[in-house]
Amino acid sequence: MTRPYSADASEVFVIIGAGQTGATAAAEMRQQGFSGRIILIGEEPHLPYERPPLSKDVLLQPANTRCQIYPDTFYSDNAIELRLGHRVTDLNLTLRQVVLANGEVTPFDKLLLATGSRVRRYPLLDRLERDVYTLRTLDDAEALKPVLQPGKRILIVGGGVIGLELASSAVDLGAQVQVIEQAPRLMGRGAPLVVADYLQESHRQRGVHFHLGAGLISAERGDGEIVLTLDNGMCLSGDAVIYGIGVELNTELASAAGLAVDKGVLINEHCRTSHPSIYAAGDVASQWNPALEQYVRLETWENAKNQAIAAAQSMVSGVARSFEVPWFWSDQCGMNIQLAGSSVAQEWLVRGQLSDSRFTLIGMTDGRVVGAVTVNNGRDMRSVKTLIASQASPDRALLLDSTKDLRRLVC
Repeated sequence: MTRPYSADASEVFVIIGAGQTGATAAAEMRQQGFSGRIILIGEEPHLPYERPPLSKDVLLQPANTRCQIYPDTFYSDNAIELRLGHRVTDLNLTLRQVVLANGEVTPFDKLLLATGSRVRRYPLLDRLERDVYTLRTLDDAEALKPVLQPGKRILIVGGGVIGLELASSAVDLGAQVQVIEQAPRLMGRGAPLVVADYLQESHRQRGVHFHLGAGLISAERGDGEIVLTLDNGMCLSGDAVIYGIGVELNTELASAAGLAVDKGVLINEHCRTSHPSIYAAGDVASQWNPALEQYVRLETWENAKNQAIAAAQSMVSGVARSFEVPWFWSDQCGMNIQLAGSSVAQEWLVRGQLSDSRFTLIGMTDGRVVGAVTVNNGRDMRSVKTLIASQASPDRALLLDSTKDLRRLVC
């Protein structure tokens, strides 16, 4: 896809959502040989970009840092029609039409919902109006840049991945950081306790103060600062608040159109929704997993990419893509942390030493490998993903011996 491409108008594929999922799907449709029209619609005015760099490189690097998925000319070269800065207000399945807020009506033969998710709002903090921030979009990141300055006191509400990555970047930029988390531990949904504790100590050594098991009961402004009162009676003062308390799914279009929705737009193994011409992928999609015999929804960069490719292949050829082990990564405190499979296991084996800067944790349940975490040790990840996918029960001694190459266990 390096030369200008001319589309055939005989068939029209529309993609709603111009993020990682939407852009990747559009590219894969061309890669699969689809010669019809591809129309990519997104609410943001920016060319499709990746979200993981927003909490890291975009904040830490100069203003010209780019996180675009493809170069500027990619879309015109591949005859992918962009409708950026436009919101879809109606999805008519009977007429097979998409209606934009500006009144434009776009017919389609097949459609991909890649509408993703949005920040879950926190009214208690939002009512302060000024000096309260979230991070979900490129514009959010740009708004945060002048806030994260040396000496600034930053209060972060939410101890998940985004909250911890923001804490890491804020400290790198010279700010003073306190993290408030209502749960008794960090990263409750995404990492085993041993990893959460390890990360908490790593942040603490860099000056971050944590308030765990603490909820907010009030947020006030006074004397040029924000004061948060916790339910344990403690009051925290800061120059700005950033919160990340999860997301809400953009399922409104799907629901209004009558598609099956239950904690996400329900899709089968072909990424097809309850309507034969409508597909979904990415954060918004909950996919039937035949191996687990349940619907699974994932909020990761890897899933956005893989499910986009799977949806595009299904739309073009009808061929389903095989399932892959869930995987995501986070960069914090100068460390690269990768997590695969389940974050819940009966026990976690340690390859290496937690006191070192590089080690691997392997989650075991009933003697099988079900999950893994690598810290600055990404070379182990491919092997442990293979062990997870095959539901392997390898020799425990070999797993514990960090001098042995894990690749020997998957040959």
